[in-house]
Amino acid sequence: MRCAEQPGQALNIDLCFVPETHAAQEKLPAVSGSSGHLVVERCAAGEERSEWPGQVFADAELSYEDAMQPYVQATRDGLVQHRLPRPVQTEEPSTWQAERQGQVERYPVMLQRKQEDAAWKAAKTRHRQAHLAYTKLAKEHRIQQQAAWQVEQSAWNGLRQAHHDQLQARKLENAAWHQRNRLIKQGPSALSTDRSWIAILVVTDNCTRQCLRLPMFRTGAKVTAQEVSSALRSVLPPRLQFLISDQGKHFRNQLMAQLAREEEFFHVLVYRHRPQSNGIAERFVLTLKDWLRSLSWQGGDELERFVQRFQPEYNDRPHQGLAIPGLSPNELALRIWLM
Repeated sequence: MRCAEQPGQALNIDLCFVPETHAAQEKLPAVSGSSGHLVVERCAAGEERSEWPGQVFADAELSYEDAMQPYVQATRDGLVQHRLPRPVQTEEPSTWQAERQGQVERYPVMLQRKQEDAAWKAAKTRHRQAHLAYTKLAKEHRIQQQAAWQVEQSAWNGLRQAHHDQLQARKLENAAWHQRNRLIKQGPSALSTDRSWIAILVVTDNCTRQCLRLPMFRTGAKVTAQEVSSALRSVLPPRLQFLISDQGKHFRNQLMAQLAREEEFFHVLVYRHRPQSNGIAERFVLTLKDWLRSLSWQGGDELERFVQRFQPEYNDRPHQGLAIPGLSPNELALRIWLM
């Protein structure tokens, strides 16, 4: 997508999710939170389309503002179409199908347990009857049968220990079974339950690539639209015309729509299957994660100090994606303002 012509004309925003603790050189995974659940894998891209709204920016005769207007209208039309009922996806099993498959696999296990329990009850009954018969013998007969009874008792003790071990193994199997069911019901969010996350709101200027701010949210995966919109309100430039984001749950909501009305800008929700339409923010997230990878932190306070250090370093270093390659975002902004 073509860049804005003036600083503060357009902003690109995105949410970056970073683990609360990190060891140096450990890979920072790609995390998607657009659905409201963290998915620690990037979904496969949709099929390539021959036409998409962003093609309007290829017309060099249109100014950035004139090109953005039809793009905004086209993406809004896409949002209306998206609200229509969609066909049921059959490629991936639904939750109930996965649960049903688990029940099918569980049935022979429960059938075998039923047979084992019946065998145990029969053995227990036989032992009680043998013990009762032995105790009813006269003393001299018990002495004669003592060796045979000891063999019987030893066999019973072994059988009882085996039954005890069997019950312990069942407890472990049951725990694994219930855990499996919980993961199925939790869906994609179950992929991220093994660690805590911190959300970072990326706010970059579309023209100069300056990072305006990096608000952090300790709520991580549970960051709310209210938190995001409040953080944005404090950083928006006065002449903002376009705010560009993906269609994630944190951005596509009534609070963001209200903010757009109050601050009088267009909220541009990029076209689905074309993430490069918000490529400035996407690329910034990759740069931030690459910079953080060599560092170690334990908790949000340490991470926040690193993030605060990164912002001025990023704005002052050369950037090859600018209108004048080799300048830093701060240098380009200064040149534009002096023109």
